[in-house]
Amino acid sequence: MDRFQAMKIFVRVVEARSFAGAARQLRSSPPAVTRAVAFLEDITGARLLTRTTRSVTLTEPGAQYYADCKRLLGDLEEAEAAAGGAYARPSGTLTVTAPVLFGQMYMFPVLSEFLDLYPEMRGRALLFDRIVNIVEEGIDLAIRIGHMSDTSMSAIKVGMVRRIVCGSPDYFAQHGWPKVPADIGAHKVIASTGSSAPLDWQFGGAQKISLSVSARLQSNSIEAARNAAIDGWGMVRLLSYQAIPFIEAGSLEVVLREYEPEPLPIHIVHPEGRHAPAKVRAFIDLAVDRLRSDKRIN
Repeated sequence: MDRFQAMKIFVRVVEARSFAGAARQLRSSPPAVTRAVAFLEDITGARLLTRTTRSVTLTEPGAQYYADCKRLLGDLEEAEAAAGGAYARPSGTLTVTAPVLFGQMYMFPVLSEFLDLYPEMRGRALLFDRIVNIVEEGIDLAIRIGHMSDTSMSAIKVGMVRRIVCGSPDYFAQHGWPKVPADIGAHKVIASTGSSAPLDWQFGGAQKISLSVSARLQSNSIEAARNAAIDGWGMVRLLSYQAIPFIEAGSLEVVLREYEPEPLPIHIVHPEGRHAPAKVRAFIDLAVDRLRSDKRIN
């Protein structure tokens, strides 16, 4: 059996979480899919998948092997595309990742415009509020907010965002406006976080201030936390782009502006040291132009 074909089948099984589902997607038979995975388990000497009546899950060695398969298959696809001239004109599928709200507001419109410019291209947008390993996940490029620590990536700065504290005008009219960070302790705080631990909010101004904040209302959804603030329940800390439409509409008001910490940079990142194919270079050119010209993030 061809090893690369077996690896493609294995990846499809993992992503479909089903042998039968992978067989349908590949227009193959379930026994053929089962044989391909068994072939890989034989040559690796490891159990790659745990099968139940309802689903398929990766074992620990299987998870590592899946990441390796994605990388190797991506390299193979890139080599084939290069030989076929993909470095001369965008072709294939472009996969981009970004934070959820930033992706919805800024990146997805750029990706849609990119696909209009190159009708032969396909696009995938993977939106997560966490850092993903773009090499292991087979992602072409990412939008990252914050200071870069991964020196293995090429990074192009396209904007910046501020960390702001805001609430509804009605809330502040009823409870008063905080004038210094210490006043936050007298207010109800909403937090968009999955942790129940106290929050450390950093402030700037004449001197750096670190404030431990207790949030009475927490959510792992930025939108839910923001909506609670809009409804007047309390104050919330957001990145400026997450609040701008509501500040402009008058439903949120920014406080403690003079104490805001330094802005956070926005970068487009992609793997360094590899010849970027035309699809990546073309998308970066478009995204840099569109994002740098957007006054809301510059």
